[in-house]
Amino acid sequence: MRKNKSYRQISAQTQEESLKTAKATQRPGQTKEQTKLIAQGIQKGIEQYKKQQKAKARELDKKLKKVDSRLNAEDSEHKAAETVTIYRQSKLAWILLLLSWLGFALCFAMYLN
Repeated sequence: MRKNKSYRQISAQTQEESLKTAKATQRPGQTKEQTKLIAQGIQKGIEQYKKQQKAKARELDKKLKKVDSRLNAEDSEHKAAETVTIYRQSKLAWILLLLSWLGFALCFAMYLN
């Protein structure tokens, strides 16, 4: 990252956009030099805007990485904290089922007699 502004290259697209904007807002009697100065000011504004957007994008990326790392840490803690649950059927349900079948069998036997 260079700190010296003289090395910074201005893109051709930015130069064209700024020149078009300066010519579009040109007033009658305005010289070419004045138009060029206005175009340079517009170029600086575009560069500053791009810098701000890049800085915002970097900050957003940092925040997203922090949130992502927190979520990953929570997921790993959650997985480690999970306990194995063993389901066992109650013997009471089986006893009641057998008693009901015996009751049906007795009722059926009494009905036949």
